[in-house]
Amino acid sequence: MKILVVGGGGREHTLVWKISKSKLVDKIYCAPGNAGTSEFSESVPISADDIDALANFAEKNKIDLTVVGPEGPLVAGISDLFKSRGLKLFGPDKKAALLEGSKDFAKKHMQRYNIPTSIGKAFTDSAEAKAYVKYLGVPIVIKADGLAAGKGVILCTTEKEAFDAIDSMIEDKIFGAAGEVVVVEETLEGEEASFIALSDGKTVLALPESQDHKRIFDNDEGPNTGGMGAYSPAPVLDTMLKKMAMEEVMLPAVKGMAKEDTLFKGILYAGLMIKDNKIKVLEFNVRLGDPETQPILMRLENDIVPLLEACVDGTLHLHKTSIDPRAAMCVVISSKGYPGSYETGEEIFGIKNAEKDAETKVFHAGTKIQDGKVVTSGGRVLGVTSLGDSVQTAIDKAYVACSKLSFNGHFYRKDIGARAIKKLETPPKVAIIMGSDSDFPVMQETLKMLKKFDIPYYVTVASAHRTPAKAAELASSAKEKGIKVIIAGAGHAAHLAGVIAAHTTLPVLGIPIASSALQGMDSLLATVQMPPGIPVATMAIGKPGATNAGIFAAQIIAASDDKLSKKLSDYKKEMAAKVAKKAENIA
Repeated sequence: MKILVVGGGGREHTLVWKISKSKLVDKIYCAPGNAGTSEFSESVPISADDIDALANFAEKNKIDLTVVGPEGPLVAGISDLFKSRGLKLFGPDKKAALLEGSKDFAKKHMQRYNIPTSIGKAFTDSAEAKAYVKYLGVPIVIKADGLAAGKGVILCTTEKEAFDAIDSMIEDKIFGAAGEVVVVEETLEGEEASFIALSDGKTVLALPESQDHKRIFDNDEGPNTGGMGAYSPAPVLDTMLKKMAMEEVMLPAVKGMAKEDTLFKGILYAGLMIKDNKIKVLEFNVRLGDPETQPILMRLENDIVPLLEACVDGTLHLHKTSIDPRAAMCVVISSKGYPGSYETGEEIFGIKNAEKDAETKVFHAGTKIQDGKVVTSGGRVLGVTSLGDSVQTAIDKAYVACSKLSFNGHFYRKDIGARAIKKLETPPKVAIIMGSDSDFPVMQETLKMLKKFDIPYYVTVASAHRTPAKAAELASSAKEKGIKVIIAGAGHAAHLAGVIAAHTTLPVLGIPIASSALQGMDSLLATVQMPPGIPVATMAIGKPGATNAGIFAAQIIAASDDKLSKKLSDYKKEMAAKVAKKAENIA
């Protein structure tokens, strides 16, 4: 195969590197590329926005698949152009790309299909926009509707700042046509994460979750940037929240486009805000993020080319992703002055030395070759990315590599991944073991209760019959890991809870799941009838039992935790208040 990658940043270097590993590929071109992409591909001197020239090149060189990195060409309709000329391209068509190309379109799409997001409206009249600011109150976010090179989102803490932002966009046209429509919306609070998936318009296949660092300086201080680093996995997106992101955001978004006769084919990126175990969408993008691409594709074990082709051909349902369980970490090295003005043409030293570790790769974002030397050509210059057995190991390896790189005025954040480490420092207290991943919809009710009481947990799958050794090992090692309670959910014979209880002295709670023709009665009776000496506390069948298991686990732990005991007491009062309210309504 011949493949053309469109773009010239860190995302595109990572794509070229990943594609180069495919046995299906004979030749890779990158337009326009950078000093890094030239290691694996032939650079083509065509701008990513010159979609006509790109189509001519693809036609002339018999390109089998074009992969578009940046959003600009997608919003401009490169997919439609290539399709009209019989050329295969990975990326959404012009209408689907409006999810990123128009914040008004995206907001209305989310509202139409009940996708959780902030309250907001679009305006073309500055006076009406200002009136809406007064209605919502500050702090508030003002967004240019169209693409504005990452600068079209302004967080305003006062009415004056909001009014000035509106005037600058609508009246002064600082973003040109992109700001002719402004979106005014409430400010969302919480922790951000990136959830990125492949789609063929019908099937949605999640890639590894990640977390970006937008602020320029340590401790999330200073102005926003295109991204100063990222890591994957992101502990903020636990098992339940990832499930919620897929079911409440990604699937409704893709199915909604299909209902409007537009199959979304390509990458769907949801920037999420997470607070109180709920998610809201900050924005949609229709391409891979940068620098999230670097750790995500480091962890993706699949040959990426069949996945890209499946999105185009509508056969994604035939594929699954294989993810490296290790952590990946990316640190961005930038030019002095970024995200403001900066100098270019500075020679870069130490790249080969930084890549001596086999699990570290230096991806180029803003580089070019000048007089045979690699020099800077942008604000974000390099993305140093490492794999490690743990988040801390990946962080350590990436920063060792960073220390070997230099150019005049270079700088980078020293705290990428610190949030992940902080979360991982809190060990789980409850182990949730499912007989099958199909049990998750029931077991999710347990997770909700544990989250309500801020009890850390982990979730895994083990079968009493198919993987008895694994189930026994999970049980016998749980106490050493700091686990206080084990919750086991399984259907049919439901021996899982018994196997677990036989190999631990920890309290075991069994949740019978209705997965057979007997509607869970077999599970309930099997779980109840444990032999003497192998006690299991049995809950009700299904979701009510799962809810109670979460509460019961909290009560067990609260016996030696006064803070948790207070939370449980407050929860009981909250339930009583709801009953009293219902009584008032009837009266």
